[in-house]
Amino acid sequence: MTSINLQQLAGTLDAAAANHTEIDPLTPQHAFSLEQAYAIQRASIALRHQRGERPVGIKLGFTSRAKMIQMNVDSLIWGLLTDSMLREESSVIDLGDFIHPRVEPEICFLTSRVIDRPLSMLEAGNYLAAVAPAMEIIDSRYRNFKFTLEDVVADNCSSAALVVGAFSEQPEDLRNLINRGVAMRYNGHAVQLGSTGAILGNPLRSIVQASQLLTRAEMVLPAGSLIMAGAATAAEGLRPGLHVSTDIGGLGRVEFFTGAAA
Repeated sequence: MTSINLQQLAGTLDAAAANHTEIDPLTPQHAFSLEQAYAIQRASIALRHQRGERPVGIKLGFTSRAKMIQMNVDSLIWGLLTDSMLREESSVIDLGDFIHPRVEPEICFLTSRVIDRPLSMLEAGNYLAAVAPAMEIIDSRYRNFKFTLEDVVADNCSSAALVVGAFSEQPEDLRNLINRGVAMRYNGHAVQLGSTGAILGNPLRSIVQASQLLTRAEMVLPAGSLIMAGAATAAEGLRPGLHVSTDIGGLGRVEFFTGAAA
């Protein structure tokens, strides 16, 4: 596949995201490798940068067994975050900005140092400034949320928006995240219950994984970047008129509202 083809596919995905319109999966007609899928992803995000969006970090996907089963894949993937994806905590989110949005509870890390090489578990905590409860809104641009692994990677791993709660700088919160309870609720009723242990067994491993992925991609993550560690549970579909909240034991709560139906 030529670079022109890759750029064209990146433009197709960028237009689908910008216009909130779904498209058919790309791989049935344009077979491309996982490496080429990441090239499409980067080219698509580059189009956003050209429009003035700023890079703010990265996200990991399929870090929990629940998500792998839900999406029928078996590999950890990653995508890129821009400032336009950030939504204010406790705000009202317009579902008209999405195609078929779903939400999942996560942990978000804030880096304190440049990540420019593979890190060990012993080193990972030293590269973090803070941690917060968070939620990611995912919104595949593909029809009926159906895709191959290569398709979803090209589509920036379905990332659409994120809501981040208050950050904690406490060393205990940064280093002891292995088994904290996670409860995501709609209008006060639990829709997903889980544990931070579902995120690679220990969310701190997401920093190790991120450092390895960045190194393979020959990328550097600046200090002050966000790392979304991956979902602690399966995702839930969003609908109008919801108060969506996630509580993570010891870290606190993050919440938002969805606008009323038109």
